[in-house]
Amino acid sequence: MDQEWETIGRLHAWLEQANQLPPEQAVLLRMLKLTEETGEVAQAIIGATGQNPRKGTTHNWHDVQAELCDVIVTAMVALRTLTPTAEEVFTAHLDGVAKRSLAQPPAEASG
Repeated sequence: MDQEWETIGRLHAWLEQANQLPPEQAVLLRMLKLTEETGEVAQAIIGATGQNPRKGTTHNWHDVQAELCDVIVTAMVALRTLTPTAEEVFTAHLDGVAKRSLAQPPAEASG
């Protein structure tokens, strides 16, 4: 995953170079960008399932996949914005989640 984090570093540098806001404001807005991208996932799901009768089917599941990828990239850039050791922070966190989750079988669904 080194190549992906190298790309994230380049995207972070590109955003920093273009930034004209005070650093604190830029950080907050970069975090809010996650909400925007998550909303686009919801919009694509609604469009793929045709749940807006006025618009009909406007998206497909490939659009949903692309929007999910945008969420992941945005989150990675946001993490890199908070720390230059984003890759290590993410890896340690993922390892912790895996240890907690995979150490026991999934809970039975009730219903």
